[in-house]
Amino acid sequence: MRRRTKGPVAPLAQREGIDPVRVRLPEDSGEGWATVGEYLRARYGEAVGDARVREMVRDGRFVGVDGPVREDEPYSTGTYLWFHRDFPVEERVPFEIGIVHRDERIVVVDKPHFLATMPRGRHVTETALARLRRELGVPELQPAHRLDRLTAGLVLFVVRPGDRGAYQTLFRDRLVGKEYEAVAAYDPAVALPVTARSRIEKERGVIAAREVPGEPNSESRIELVERRGGLGRYRLRPATGRTHQLRVHMNSLGLPILHDPVYPVVREDGPEDFTRPLQLLARVLEFTDPFTGAPMRFESGLLLSGLG
Repeated sequence: MRRRTKGPVAPLAQREGIDPVRVRLPEDSGEGWATVGEYLRARYGEAVGDARVREMVRDGRFVGVDGPVREDEPYSTGTYLWFHRDFPVEERVPFEIGIVHRDERIVVVDKPHFLATMPRGRHVTETALARLRRELGVPELQPAHRLDRLTAGLVLFVVRPGDRGAYQTLFRDRLVGKEYEAVAAYDPAVALPVTARSRIEKERGVIAAREVPGEPNSESRIELVERRGGLGRYRLRPATGRTHQLRVHMNSLGLPILHDPVYPVVREDGPEDFTRPLQLLARVLEFTDPFTGAPMRFESGLLLSGLG
């Protein structure tokens, strides 16, 4: 097996906690790029416009190992370039990230509702990763797993890049115990506890995941912990990690999680309502540390507001 070699170190520093984009000029497959400028316009012009690409080159935004590249610089296959994309304008999520645990290897945090774990789509600088890199001064920080943007609670970050794989493997191999808490409607007709198993599929570009016929690929244990009037507090233990799994399973039981903007009905896109967070919380993470062998257990300090 051919081992992938690392490219050169980026000559650009992070910007607002975000790494620069790295580009390796590919082999010319017939397009006939004579200059770096021609290639960059071919690759990025459709997204931002040729004029914007020219402006970025002129302003020194595209940088090689020897410094900013010129518009007329001859094209050379295999050359590395770096640049920072224009960040979207983002509304600040008005909640802070709580530090639950920090040592030389890991940082465990309480991610608030509405904050994405890491950059994706229109959420870039307003993400837990970018904020933590800036606030903690740890530019190489990386998440070992992801938590849905609308879900609050525990997320494990790794301080050193060389340690990340070991912690990711724990999640991949289902060696991390997870416990969630949710507030949803109470229905005495729903027999609990129950283990929900189904096949969940998520199509790219479609907000809602859906259950389909076939071999189950998801499993969740659901228990009622407390009831207050028409609402209940539920303990959820996922054995698998499909997209929106807990939200899908609760909805399938006829108990959609309070303030869920997707299940059972996708709400129209609009401004975030920070007063109505999804009532789902990643409450507990527990695992055996892959380096020390010590048992680790972390509990969220956040509280759901749905039951008052």
